[in-house]
Amino acid sequence: MIAFRKRCTSAFHRIIQAAGAETGAEIALLDVGPNLGAINRAVLIAADALVVPLAPDLFSLQGLRNLGPTLGRWRKEWQTRLAINPAKDLDLPRGGLEPLGYVLLQFGARDNRPVRAYDRWAQKVPETYERFVLAQATSGQVSPQSDQRCLGMLKHYRSLMPLAMEARKPVFELKPADGAIGAHTSAVHAAFDDFAALAVALLARVPDE
Repeated sequence: MIAFRKRCTSAFHRIIQAAGAETGAEIALLDVGPNLGAINRAVLIAADALVVPLAPDLFSLQGLRNLGPTLGRWRKEWQTRLAINPAKDLDLPRGGLEPLGYVLLQFGARDNRPVRAYDRWAQKVPETYERFVLAQATSGQVSPQSDQRCLGMLKHYRSLMPLAMEARKPVFELKPADGAIGAHTSAVHAAFDDFAALAVALLARVPDE
């Protein structure tokens, strides 16, 4: 998930900027796949900030270990290119790519807490993020619940997801007509609260122009 501001050079960026101007949006969120290929690199370099979605599992932790050093290298390479850019009037992105934090998602929960199998991996996320993405010495064992870099925790909404895909709407906008009845109704309200809290936390971290 990428926080993206109003700077553009390529046709792709101009499309995003035009859409923002048409809708009055100041921020665009770009969802990219979990890889470090050329397309994702172009998007990430053009972004001001980065939010990392993570599942509490071994693969996400390994992804963090690969992501951090790669982002650092991309930033340095882009700064070198900016310095030798011959077209000084060309509006290029700064390539700052500030890490805003991470979001834990798709974990199983009981009594609003991750079940033990998920929590065991979730507890390893703060230290891994701090060491490899922020390139900082770890400050000790911190849980995601108390980690300021954890922007939100979105549990596995299970049967709401196929309902949302069929209705082609977010899980927190499902109605009884979409099949969200009985226990699904309270789950929809809980999903709305979770995503609203995430939006507030994200907006509080987005850097100024």
